[in-house]
Amino acid sequence: MRSSFVASLIGASILLSGCQAVNTTSGGAVGVDRQQYMFSMLSTDQVNQMYAQSYQQTLSEASSKGELDKSSAKAKRIQAIASRLIAQAPKFRPDAAQWNWEVNLIDSDELNANCGPGGKIIFYTGLMDKLQLTDAEIAAVLGHEIAHALREHGREAMSKAYGVEMARQGAGALFGLGQGGMALADTVVNYAMTLPNSRANENEADLIGLELAARAGYDPNAAITLWNKMSKASEGAPPEFMSTHPASSSRIASLQAAIPKVMPLYQAAKK
Repeated sequence: MRSSFVASLIGASILLSGCQAVNTTSGGAVGVDRQQYMFSMLSTDQVNQMYAQSYQQTLSEASSKGELDKSSAKAKRIQAIASRLIAQAPKFRPDAAQWNWEVNLIDSDELNANCGPGGKIIFYTGLMDKLQLTDAEIAAVLGHEIAHALREHGREAMSKAYGVEMARQGAGALFGLGQGGMALADTVVNYAMTLPNSRANENEADLIGLELAARAGYDPNAAITLWNKMSKASEGAPPEFMSTHPASSSRIASLQAAIPKVMPLYQAAKK
């Protein structure tokens, strides 16, 4: 047990040794300032390029099925809302002004939306139609997803996955651990390095998304009605969006606590 514990600590050390401490965005009015650890060998440009390829494949598949919507009123609505939010992204990171942003609507019953690395946005009509989202609620969804991209949570997750594997192999090589010891090392590194940050990432996206929407002139209170709708929708078969963005009372409480911080930004934008 002692050697396994030491191995797990060595594993965590290996994970961190190839990382750079960064803060991908400014804190904003909501005060997001967690230091992030990224593998230096995995650059922002590399991750953006990798995701761009995957994004184009998704669009091609949707187009071949006749599901890629470029010109309907719904598509124009999503484009208009996203454009207002994208205009505020440089407030958190100036280089976002040079990103090759893309916004696409896919005609599907799927209740989902995402913004991948480099500003590649996909919104599904199912989310808009089934939940009867207002413009402000759509802005809350898009703001949250754009925040994930601004904070490079995708790159951060890839860095961790790569680091955990390095840690596992490094610890095993150093100590010759059996299967049980390796499982313990994996568990310690996973819980210590991955799970807490996963929860932190969701909170960061909530807060930055809230501020983006407020700066763009959308009522931040819509984030509360959005997540209430999401929570209700998950009572049956949970939609895909909820599998990675679970609603909870703590999430709503955190948003409610942050609304007073961004309300002046919303009021200024409305003027």
